[in-house]
Amino acid sequence: MSKTLSSVAVNEFDSMVHQEYQGSSELDGTFTMRDNVVADTYDFRKIARGMANQKGTSDDVTPMDVAHSLSQATLSNWLAPEYTDIFDQAEVNFDEKLELAQVIAMALGRREDQIKIDALDAATPGTTTVNTAIGGADTNLNKAKVLRASNALNANGVPRTDGKRFAAITADGLEGLLHTTEVTSSDYVQIQGLITGDVDKWMGFNFKIIDDRSSEEGGLTKAGNVVDSWFWHQDAMGIARGIPITTEVNYVPVKTSWLSNGFLKAGAVNRDPKGIVKVQYTES
Repeated sequence: MSKTLSSVAVNEFDSMVHQEYQGSSELDGTFTMRDNVVADTYDFRKIARGMANQKGTSDDVTPMDVAHSLSQATLSNWLAPEYTDIFDQAEVNFDEKLELAQVIAMALGRREDQIKIDALDAATPGTTTVNTAIGGADTNLNKAKVLRASNALNANGVPRTDGKRFAAITADGLEGLLHTTEVTSSDYVQIQGLITGDVDKWMGFNFKIIDDRSSEEGGLTKAGNVVDSWFWHQDAMGIARGIPITTEVNYVPVKTSWLSNGFLKAGAVNRDPKGIVKVQYTES
């Protein structure tokens, strides 16, 4: 059962239960998605670039011989179950099952995020890592680092104007950006970062803030104070799902309890190394 339910007896608590602040999915819509996969693996197809060739009069055409390759995502199974005892439920005036459904959905949302982050970590970027010395030794995320990431993707011919460039950074990395005049001044942007306390889109990147997560869940990789953040194009990464995030509640008579549960079957993979850049920065 939910082991702490009896400790929130009705005489001490309001009928509205405030869930502990916890991050949910931040990276939804940032990878190419394949749903309804009926297998433990899924192969994302990549077609290499072609090159036009000159044709002489009456000559036969020369095929470009465009190469095809596959990137395989391995799907894994995840659950987030919790019991609600019928007798404990009778002692409180809120429905723990409904609260748990939300907790479960958020937990699985963070797990799907981690599947994506792990795929980014496992990839070998097609460009040199933007290290923490760019823009100053041991510096936080700054204009110079973002410019270098943008330049790397531009040099690889990654689309610039389709709105599919993303960046996953920490809250401390966001703070670093908010110290950048070009982010916060109305001379450069229409919505000033210091007014909203956020950076939604800048330099062509849609920024996603990954909260600090438990060691069991992961989050962005850190070595000491140095963070491995990622800048990428949506088509460069793929996620395949056999079961999207799904929740259900069933009564289990043998336990005289309701079982709230959530399911996810998913795997992610890098489809094109040229479409991702690792950016390291030092948190303050």
